[in-house]
Amino acid sequence: MKTTSRLLVPLAACLFAAACAAGSSDSAHAASSGFIAQFVLGLWHGVISPITLIVEIINSLLPHIIPWHAHLYETKAAGAPYDLGFYLGLGGGPVVLWSRRR
Repeated sequence: MKTTSRLLVPLAACLFAAACAAGSSDSAHAASSGFIAQFVLGLWHGVISPITLIVEIINSLLPHIIPWHAHLYETKAAGAPYDLGFYLGLGGGPVVLWSRRR
């Protein structure tokens, strides 16, 4: 049971993170909102950026393996709040959090 949960939890987290990636219509809608929404969107995209980068590399090398297209950065949210959130998210992403637990 423990081995199964060790495999399913990261897989579910990756799928959840991919559903909120930059380039989706929901992301574009949130990008057109106010200051707080853009900051939180940038923060989230910064946190999931390692996963998004892997998805982008897979899409460029094997284009029909993954049925969606993800972008590392939301181009419709080009503003200071999104950029600030994105860079803060990059600094506190899953790799940094994982390394601090050990």
